Amino acid sequence: MPKLKVGIIGSGNIGSDLMLKLCRSTTLELTTMIGIDPKSEGLNRAKKLGIHVIENGIEGFLKNPDLAEILFDATSAKAHIHHADLLNKIGKKVIDLTPAALGPFVVPTVNLREHVDVKNVNMITCGGQATIPIVHAVNQICEVEYAEIVATIASRSAGPGTRANIDEFTVTTSKGIEQIGGAKKGKAIIILNPADPPIIMRDTVYCLVDGDMDEARVSQSIYDMVSKVQDYVPGYRLRSEPIIDGNKVTVFLEVEGAGDYLPNYSGNLDIMTSSAVKVAEELAKVQLSNKV
Repeated sequence: MPKLKVGIIGSGNIGSDLMLKLCRSTTLELTTMIGIDPKSEGLNRAKKLGIHVIENGIEGFLKNPDLAEILFDATSAKAHIHHADLLNKIGKKVIDLTPAALGPFVVPTVNLREHVDVKNVNMITCGGQATIPIVHAVNQICEVEYAEIVATIASRSAGPGTRANIDEFTVTTSKGIEQIGGAKKGKAIIILNPADPPIIMRDTVYCLVDGDMDEARVSQSIYDMVSKVQDYVPGYRLRSEPIIDGNKVTVFLEVEGAGDYLPNYSGNLDIMTSSAVKVAEELAKVQLSNKV
């Protein structure tokens, strides 16, 4: 089966986790990892795996653009703005794992098909990837007037980038709850839990719906959505049955990481990389079919 060539920009924790996941893909061929620190663990691991390494950043890739058709950007919002402009000029697709949010928000199980032709897609936030599918599942059965999500992650899983972008997390996730989840009003809260040993990611979703609801249909819609997300995030699961009380739906979730590169408790990072790989695989299927 033919594969589409992809590359990773950024050799940190996210880039390293992506690398190991991509090496298992039957649709994507990881051909290059792009970084700026020749001594980074990510670049050294890539070399050992036989992956072409670029040590002088995006400029090095521009000199050899045939290495990849899709690029994952796991750097920073500021860097991504620069990368996106350069890559757009040479016709490359980019999956953005930074808070830059230049392109449309994408959740694989909800709206990926609407954006298969877009050059730059944004993976929102870890909280968004975990909870927006649930809001959407409820909204498919009855109108969600208000949705509030609380994402709790281990403090050890929150690096400098996450800590520096707490405001962006809440704003971006809230927009995603409304724009993709379908809620008329959305709110997002993030909690960094310092527990030791670290807890795995936990998310709570509250939905207030308009009017009466068919409890059985709402619950089944939620179960179906969880199953779809589990196709690419095996550690995604319900902590209990959905709770329906009048016009309020409460769903408790947890996300355990696959432990590829990051610790199992880092479900918040794992759901981002897993979702990004899923998006790339679907984009690749479309691109490869067009070549036939």
